[in-house]
Amino acid sequence: MSEMKNYKTEQEKFWAGEFGNQYTIRNKDLKLLASNTALFSKILDNTSNINSVIEFGANIGLNLIAIKSVLPEVELSAIEINEKAIYDLKKVVGKGKVYHKSILDFKPDYKRDFVFTKGVLIHLNPDVLNQVYELIFETSDRYICLAEYYNPSPIEVSYRGQKGFLFKRDFAGEILDKYTNLKLIDYGFVYHRDNNFPQDDINWFLLEKN
Repeated sequence: MSEMKNYKTEQEKFWAGEFGNQYTIRNKDLKLLASNTALFSKILDNTSNINSVIEFGANIGLNLIAIKSVLPEVELSAIEINEKAIYDLKKVVGKGKVYHKSILDFKPDYKRDFVFTKGVLIHLNPDVLNQVYELIFETSDRYICLAEYYNPSPIEVSYRGQKGFLFKRDFAGEILDKYTNLKLIDYGFVYHRDNNFPQDDINWFLLEKN
């Protein structure tokens, strides 16, 4: 069971509740899987010796399925706040660990070779980002990947008619500034009109610990 309790932020309540449930239902479109596989194939092309992966905010695990198709022997783990997503996510992760809790309640128990987020930091309260950067950094043994909406300066955008639940900024730049022993390995952009493998206008950044 998850450590469900009084959440620290409105964003946590939002994703743990009915809106998060509806997101889970929408996310079951398997057309995303081909696009995710193409994306992570490109990202992982500049890595080596990845034996363990953890995703912060995995939902039903479509990103992890894509990674598993590229790295069949990899150990998967995931953190997810929404109870409706957990059933599918556990099937994806298999013998790996699923942490049914808020990212803010996660405590790293051991390091993974590759730690990533995809479309998750954009939905967090900006006041907790520093804490989340620390968790990501502490959990990573080598690589960090952030695939989010980029903007040179922080801005808020309306999300499905809701205010306070979507933020764009330079997440990678902020974590690079915070940790001088991180270096940028690669980065890219995937357009929603890509002919073969569209994504939701995602900027991704691959970082490595020195």
